[in-house]
Parts: sequence; C-alpha cells; structure tokens
Amino acid sequence: MNYKEIQELLMKEMRLYHYPIAVKFFYDQAEVDTFKENAEFYVPLKPMTYCQWEIAARMKGQTVYSEKDGLMCGNAHYSFGWKDLDAAEIKGHAKYTRDLEQAEKFVKSKTTLPKGLIGIAVAPLGDVDGIFEPDVVHFYVDNMQSYHLAVDYMAATDTHPLRPNVTMNSSACGGTVYSYVEDEFNMCPACSGSYNAGKTERGEINVMIPGTKFKSVVERLVQRIEEKGSGAITRPGDGFPGADVCKNCPLIIFKKGEDK
Repeated sequence: MNYKEIQELLMKEMRLYHYPIAVKFFYDQAEVDTFKENAEFYVPLKPMTYCQWEIAARMKGQTVYSEKDGLMCGNAHYSFGWKDLDAAEIKGHAKYTRDLEQAEKFVKSKTTLPKGLIGIAVAPLGDVDGIFEPDVVHFYVDNMQSYHLAVDYMAATDTHPLRPNVTMNSSACGGTVYSYVEDEFNMCPACSGSYNAGKTERGEINVMIPGTKFKSVVERLVQRIEEKGSGAITRPGDGFPGADVCKNCPLIIFKKGEDK
C-alpha cells in the first residue's frame, strides 16, 4: 500500500477526525532541495509554534516546511537541537516545578534531536508518496483511537508493555522527537502550550509512531480487518470504535426491520 491508500484506510477504519501527519527531519541539504522541487508546500508567514505548523497539515491538508527562522517556540527550539539549554528555557519551566534547580533537571532530561537539523516538513500522510519517507507519523486522536493504535503497535512489534514519554511543556514537538530518536511508540496528552496553540481543545491525545515501524502497524490493522470484518477491537465487525455500550450487553441490541 502507498501512503495515500494507508491514509484512506486509517480515516475510514479508525474514524479519524484529522489527517495523520507525516513528519520529516531534514539533515541533508540535497534532500531539502529535492523536497522543494517535488512538493507543493507552504511556509510560515511569521514565526509560530511547531504545533501550529501541524494544524495546517492535519486540518487543512497542507504540507508545511520550515527552518529555524519560522519557529517561535523555545521549547521546540530546544527539542529540535536548534538552541542549547539557557536561563530562559529553565525559567519557562519554573511554573511547573518546585524550584529552578528542579526545572533545570527536568529540561535536561528531555530527549533532543542531534545537532545539524536543517528544516522540518509536516504533511498529510497521503501526500508524501514520492516526496519523502516519514520519520514519524503523528496522530491527534481520542482515547479509544489511541488505544487501538497502541494495541496494534504492541502486536505488530512484539512490544509489551509500552512506556510512553510524557514531559513538561513539549508534547507535540518533544513527543515526536522522542519517538524518532528512540525509535519507539509514544503517546502523551497535550501540554499547556499545545492545548491552545495547537488547537487541541477537543481533548485530543498525541500518538507518535516511528516511520520504521509504521507500516507494520498498518499491516496488523489490515490483518484484523480481514479476520474480523472491521478495525474495531472493542466489538469486532462493528465500525470503529464499535458500539459504545457495555460489552455483550443483552439489552442494547437491534435487528433489521421488516416491511409491513
């Protein structure tokens, strides 16, 4: 399956509200040049947050490319290796911690990208065929959708239990970096910045799947569909996420009507 077909499958079977986001970290200028020659992309008119770049990809179906000058968020700059630890970054976390010493400790414990990042592209998954291979696929989903993705990842990769990485103040940016660097599934709530800036007021959960393992997860979903008739784990055969009723409830049952 190509990525357009995979996106169509996920939108249908997982009942996604947003397009899955393909994330690409560019470290090679030749790859950047090739991307710009082949992709239809947009750039931030003014610096904004990383999670705001993703709004265009998941809601408007636009591919966004930006380098350091298009990013205003200090947390994301630190996560992407575009700045070193400084007093401003520590102070920015002080409102969450007991004191500045703890704030510094917590910031230092975050996963960061290797130095040398040139730029980042975020795109609807279905638009990247022939453009780039995703480093991470980032989903904005509800609770049960996140559970289905996690279960399929565990089965596909023989990984159990999952140990997501939740940090202060860097969910979309830092959460994606963790998935890429560690080559592992990640799932985390919106941080205080991305809740508003990233438009997650519906209570969406972040799910990040590394590109190296993503197609295996999709293959597991396809296998379940072939065996059970749908992507639903809760009630196999029903449309995802299945009827929202107590499991095997004998009272909430429907039968096909008959003509009089």
